[in-house]
Amino acid sequence: MAVAKGSAPQSGEPSKRGDRRRQLVLTLSRVWAWAFLGLLIAFFVITVPLSSNGSVNFLTVRNSQNILMAIVSVLLLGLGQTFVIITAGIDLSVGHMMSLASVVSALVLREVFNAGVPLFPAVAIGLLAALATAALVGFLQGSIIARLKVPAFIVTLGGGFVLRGVALLMSDNSTVIGLPPGVRDYGNESLMYFIPGDSGGLYFFNRPEVSGELVRSMDRILPYPVIIAAIVVILMAFLLRRTAFGRHTYAIGGNQEAALRAGIPVDRHLIQLYMLSASTAAVAGFLSTLRFTAGSAVIGDPLLMSSIAAVIIGGVSLAGGAGSIIGTVIGALIVAVLTTGLVMLNVQAFWQFIVIGIVIIVAVLIDQSRDLIVSRMRSGA
Repeated sequence: MAVAKGSAPQSGEPSKRGDRRRQLVLTLSRVWAWAFLGLLIAFFVITVPLSSNGSVNFLTVRNSQNILMAIVSVLLLGLGQTFVIITAGIDLSVGHMMSLASVVSALVLREVFNAGVPLFPAVAIGLLAALATAALVGFLQGSIIARLKVPAFIVTLGGGFVLRGVALLMSDNSTVIGLPPGVRDYGNESLMYFIPGDSGGLYFFNRPEVSGELVRSMDRILPYPVIIAAIVVILMAFLLRRTAFGRHTYAIGGNQEAALRAGIPVDRHLIQLYMLSASTAAVAGFLSTLRFTAGSAVIGDPLLMSSIAAVIIGGVSLAGGAGSIIGTVIGALIVAVLTTGLVMLNVQAFWQFIVIGIVIIVAVLIDQSRDLIVSRMRSGA
């Protein structure tokens, strides 16, 4: 009897060690992107001044704001994509949707302003036109995917080509110009402005009227597009983590058949997801119109792969059922920091693609190996 009592703790000890190892593996798989981002920033903080003999620094207010501006479009494309990939789908049309939204918003904004509508209402109408177009596109693509059971890869790939053609037709294969000059302020001004030195200071909302050297030294802090992107991030994070819509998204990605048996309207939900993905891309296109005071039919074309890279690096599982909005934000930051840092080190462009490609492969390997390692630990426990 005494032997039996003494043997119980011994038999439970390997199980406890296995649980600790599994927890460690899961924790490392979740935080690797954060750690990698921190290491990237530290690397460029050290190497950029060394390569420039101290004349250029990586960690400055201006450079940080440039990085934030650089991730706005990629992040907005990736936010809707996050929901879609969590359900084990894909949306290859978001880049072309962004371009079409840029053209539509520019055309509508120009027409209503020329018709006598004040600037701010005209801008709002341009945004609504872009969102309405995106909702229609998302509804059509989602309906084909959900109800006709055509693979999302095929539908969104073909749909992307259609969107590109429509954008080129609507813009007459050129840039849509002639927007009111005040539009630029919405896309380029900032919440705060900082001028270093005794004659400078921190200014809120209103851009200081300065010239010469003071203009060159002035830093813009939190540009309006960054603030809008941050608001969309908060809304998407709340939607994914705190609502039934988000729980249904995870459920469909985990097991679509089980979600259907549980009473989740899978077809309707998938249609809504593709409408959401198109809508976040439309916001990116609208912001690009404000920033460049023009509508471009090709502005979003090169951003598709970067947005997918951000989502994958951020930990969204290609198999579905796992991922987060904050992960996509970290992934977008990694892409932007990598690109910016390599440019500041005068690294040729093709090396940037190689490095980002390697990071994507590593992220996918981590995603796929996590479940394998944990299952092996469980079987051996």
